[in-house]
Amino acid sequence: MTVTLVTGANKGIGRETARRLIKEGHTVYIGARSVERGQAAAAELGARFVRLDVTDDGSVRAAMRLIEEREGRLDVLVNNAGIADHTLGTDGVTAERAHAVFETNVVGVVRVTQAALPLLRRSDNPVVVNVSSALGSFWAVTNPERRQSHYAFVVYGASKAAVSMLTVQYAKALPEFKVNAVEPGFTATDFTADFPGGRPVEESAEVVVRMATLGKDGPTGTFQEDDGELPW
Repeated sequence: MTVTLVTGANKGIGRETARRLIKEGHTVYIGARSVERGQAAAAELGARFVRLDVTDDGSVRAAMRLIEEREGRLDVLVNNAGIADHTLGTDGVTAERAHAVFETNVVGVVRVTQAALPLLRRSDNPVVVNVSSALGSFWAVTNPERRQSHYAFVVYGASKAAVSMLTVQYAKALPEFKVNAVEPGFTATDFTADFPGGRPVEESAEVVVRMATLGKDGPTGTFQEDDGELPW
């Protein structure tokens, strides 16, 4: 049985990813800050709940201890937890907001991944998926044919660009792992409530599930979207 942890999985793409991976036969741990919402989601999906706040060292360590006690290892880590920043342009950008976004979207990935490494190293096929955004792709934000090039999300885009580099560097540092980033697409969730027109979570979770179910011969150090590899 494949043991999988999905952070920020009580709603949205994380929840749908958990649902799909359970269907694939994974034992899925839903990581969420809210005990009430996390337990409710886990009960509904047939998952297991673990309280996990990616901005808190103690919470992350406790979550890994629980998984270790119950499972002895971790096979797949999906770093899905993140916060949005819908500030367009420079008006409204503050150092305080930038700190909060980077603490969750970037430092949170480091915090959880580092804590999970001992458990992942016990797997025969350790896989890490970082849920990112094409707003963090230098290629996409400078390509007039991509919608991302028409928006200046200064802080959020920079945070996801950092996730891109973390993905590449972890892939280099951990050659026995499969470490990839994904662009799930513009999705109708609470995350994008200010921007109508997103697609269903069922479609967006496809690429996350695809990369979370890689075999030993799968790619590593790549950025993926629906149709395949996305340039950095």
